Amino acid sequence: MPNSLSNSLVLPSGARIANRIAKAAMSEGLADANNHSTRRLEILYRRWAESGAGLLLSGNVQVDRWHLERPGNIVIDDESGLEALNSLAKAGRAEGVHFWLQLSHTGRQVSDAINQSPLSSSNVEISVPRGAGLTFAPPREMTEADIDRVIQQFAFAARQTRAAGFTGVELHAAHGYLLSQFLSPLSNRRTDKWGGSLENRARLLLAVIAAVREAVGSDFPIGIKLNSSDFQKGGFTHSECIALAKMLNHTTLDLLELSGGSLEQPKIVGLTVKEEGEDKRPESTVKREAYFVEFAKAVREVARMPLMVTGNFRSVEGMVAALEGGDLDVVGLGRPFIANPLTPSYLLAGAMEEAPSPEDLLSVFHLLPWFNVQIERLADGLDPDLSLAGPDAAEAFMQIETERTAALLQARGTCVA
Repeated sequence: MPNSLSNSLVLPSGARIANRIAKAAMSEGLADANNHSTRRLEILYRRWAESGAGLLLSGNVQVDRWHLERPGNIVIDDESGLEALNSLAKAGRAEGVHFWLQLSHTGRQVSDAINQSPLSSSNVEISVPRGAGLTFAPPREMTEADIDRVIQQFAFAARQTRAAGFTGVELHAAHGYLLSQFLSPLSNRRTDKWGGSLENRARLLLAVIAAVREAVGSDFPIGIKLNSSDFQKGGFTHSECIALAKMLNHTTLDLLELSGGSLEQPKIVGLTVKEEGEDKRPESTVKREAYFVEFAKAVREVARMPLMVTGNFRSVEGMVAALEGGDLDVVGLGRPFIANPLTPSYLLAGAMEEAPSPEDLLSVFHLLPWFNVQIERLADGLDPDLSLAGPDAAEAFMQIETERTAALLQARGTCVA
């Protein structure tokens, strides 16, 4: 029997989403050495287009090629690659589904192998857990000219996104990337109009939304991904998220997606490595399904735009309860799309009560490599290998990323940032 997940949703821009399930953004890392889309990405998104979801969100698409989350990111910072993007858009929209690109700028959160002088709100170094295998160079505090350029980069990438045939954009303002770095008092120590009060720290995000809207027109959906909290003492808090939602009411935003954490505090994979501050929740709450919903309820009370929540939804009962309780409007799923690309179809038809959770059998340190290796298989037209061992996935993923980093640097030759 169909359930409330099957209900359509009309966004403020007039766009209609066929149902309430969205594929959340997950990094694919499948672009070529010039950071253009590839045939393998088309195969991947053609498969997800057949999933039954109403909305597909891409993984990180960077607006600056010197600020990559990983070497295989798509980049839109010039006129090149538009034909490849058009082919990707056609693949992802093959079944009439909405397909939005998630536009991002990493700021300081870029490997020092790719950029040894990254930009950020302030010159505050990132602090990641030891043993994570990640190294980052000290960032350079952005000048007014740098900030203006970033605003225009987002606008340009959004304009190209529409020209390529995608149906919307999502701006990444969560998980410790540049827009999130401006929002957090830990990474934003500025004393000018871009730092200090929440109004000042949110100024860049609001400017980017306005510039993107001007670039794409009134009928093109714009979403943002925002932390419900950084879950880090001294960082962007839940109370600030609520206050920011009130500011966003005065924009033309179509969808507000809530998540949480960052590389410094990877809550999205269930890790707590730093003191959480005022938004710490009891362990009983943390263990609940999709516990970001607890934070979404307060945002829902003030936000006028549709709300999406991503993070550990698995049961139909939990998804339907959140929708019918008015806590959110769209359920974001990530890993289930990898473990079984037809998951949304089964959920919508009532043929599946629980989305697959292969992560339950994996070490938290193997989650990212395991799912990334499965994405590689899907992009090759294969089914996921659910029997893959975590350590084997970690070894394979390290080799893949090493090879792609080498190919990226070779393609760049002697160029420097």
